[in-house]
Amino acid sequence: MESYSRRWFLGAGATLVSAAGLTACGSGGGSGGSGGGTVTAMVYGDDAVKIQVKAVDRYNASAAAKKAAGKVKLQKIPASDYPAKLRTAMGSPNAPDVFFNWGGGSIKAYQEADQLTDLTDVIQSDAVLKGGFLPTVLAAGALKGKMYGIPMRGTQPVILFYNKTLFAEHKLQAPTTWDQLLDVNARLKKAKITPFALGGADIWPELMWLEYLVDRIGGPQVFAKVAAGDASAWGDPAVLKAAETVRELIDDGAFGKGYSSVSYNNHGASAAFAKGKAAMHLMGSWEFSTLLGTFPDFAKKDVGWCAFPKYDGGSGDIRNVVGNPNNYWSVNARVSNKDAAIAFLRDCASETYTKDLIANGDVPTTTIAANMLDSSPNPEFAKYQYQMVQQAPSFTLSWDQAVDPSWQTPMLTEINKLFVGKSSPARFVGALKGLK
Repeated sequence: MESYSRRWFLGAGATLVSAAGLTACGSGGGSGGSGGGTVTAMVYGDDAVKIQVKAVDRYNASAAAKKAAGKVKLQKIPASDYPAKLRTAMGSPNAPDVFFNWGGGSIKAYQEADQLTDLTDVIQSDAVLKGGFLPTVLAAGALKGKMYGIPMRGTQPVILFYNKTLFAEHKLQAPTTWDQLLDVNARLKKAKITPFALGGADIWPELMWLEYLVDRIGGPQVFAKVAAGDASAWGDPAVLKAAETVRELIDDGAFGKGYSSVSYNNHGASAAFAKGKAAMHLMGSWEFSTLLGTFPDFAKKDVGWCAFPKYDGGSGDIRNVVGNPNNYWSVNARVSNKDAAIAFLRDCASETYTKDLIANGDVPTTTIAANMLDSSPNPEFAKYQYQMVQQAPSFTLSWDQAVDPSWQTPMLTEINKLFVGKSSPARFVGALKGLK
């Protein structure tokens, strides 16, 4: 599952979003109303789209479709084209009735333009939708306290992976506090082993360190203010402390010397981890699938996983998670057949849909998934992920997907400057506070 591409496509597509010259792939049956009762659903066309194809076929043959007097027509958009095609389509008469997104910043502009259906009352009044998904994941699909998304794929939390064999050889334990992590680092460096793999050439893997450190030091409310559009919230002391901590790690050699030229996208960081050159790797849950595909023996016998440590003196709960809560279906405010759209969305909570996701190697966030994960290709890891998300008091969406799209590129640029030593922690904070 090329899952890392699913995590990164929004950031990578940020420049595409403004390409208004691209034509929409509408069928003519969307929110313009010319398709009668047909509901158009625009989806990201990667390898996992087969699950949505099956869901549409299943719904169209169902009694629910007959009752709602409307079927669903799926519009599959090539992955790299999706952000731009969606933006263009949403500005046209052929806008989709239902569309795939990442929550957060990816739908903020549509919400501000009154193009989204507020699903809060629909979810609260429907037992299937209200009780069908993990609450933290449903909450992550909200903006300004209103729900706009129904979870429709697998969860992708960021996890601290470690080499169990190396840890056993050097009598190390997975760290649960920051002091323990620093002690592990010191002992690994003494053994001439780089503590952490890091694909710094791609920049986004660096983001994960700041996401977790800000959460652990200041709690999830610090970034929540930023995600709500308050640039001054970057001035919270937790952000400065997190940036200082990152520089301390770098200066102490936690990532080795060549991390800024190592790429995750070509498996460079994963290879360093798998070959024992680095003992740990902070990465999205898709890293396990990546390792299974590229270094299967290592993945099956050497990989351990744990939560990001608690920061000593910090206010963030060690159970808090950052990453991608899920992908979501949202509904256009001009939906041509709302009853059919809602009936289709209810299938995302079904046993059949959940089974299809699990068979694909995904970890669904439906409440019934917990009892079905034995059928996962990797049950132990799938159960760990599910419980991690289920028990999380807070699940913070990846910063580059949560902030306003206009902030993505400058934010990532400043993060990279911090990591490569071209900016100080104080200048880093000042630059982010200046985002408009």
